[in-house]
Amino acid sequence: MIQIAPSMLSADFLHLAEDVEMVNRHADIFHLDIMDGIQVPNLSYGFPVVEAIASIAKKPLDVHLMIVRPEKYVERFAAAGASMISFHLEAAENSGTDPSEIISLIHSCGVKAGIAINPDVPVEKLYPYLEQLDFVLIMSVFAGFGGQKFIEDTYPRLKTLKSEIDRRGLTCRIEVDGGVSPANAGELVRAGAGILVAGSSVFKAGNPGEAIASMRG
Repeated sequence: MIQIAPSMLSADFLHLAEDVEMVNRHADIFHLDIMDGIQVPNLSYGFPVVEAIASIAKKPLDVHLMIVRPEKYVERFAAAGASMISFHLEAAENSGTDPSEIISLIHSCGVKAGIAINPDVPVEKLYPYLEQLDFVLIMSVFAGFGGQKFIEDTYPRLKTLKSEIDRRGLTCRIEVDGGVSPANAGELVRAGAGILVAGSSVFKAGNPGEAIASMRG
């Protein structure tokens, strides 16, 4: 089943409750980008916003940690309402932390665990962790800013990764984030994606519900 995860970074924060209710009605997952201005060149929001969304969300919260030392904050985001937490492989490597330890920490909080990678990281670097992961997050733009142009090389990356997951008979799902829209959703799914993160193409659409339905279809 294809799931649509609107990226709340593109929501209207003056009318956040309305956008949360739109996601409740039409989509499957809330995608929450947590940026620290260090791991990525931008800042987003923290625990108060996540908790506010969680208070009225009827769909799971997918927290994407684009931060250094993600292991320091896993338990707090789990307590704030996260059902899924992903962290960047690059962040773990830069701090010398074993990704398997972070995955185990996420699972110990009763939360699904994922690893995210940027477009310049080979998908093969995910292979040692696939058995432990519930999902992997493939960035189709570089993490840190919304509204970037979709990177076409994402398609063969998805196919390579999906082939390895299927070869091992795993249930790990592939999530794609960056430049996702009704125009490329079908091809992304055919390449192996199961969860589509979409920001501007949903929240800037004249009818967000129709945009989500188009991607799902």
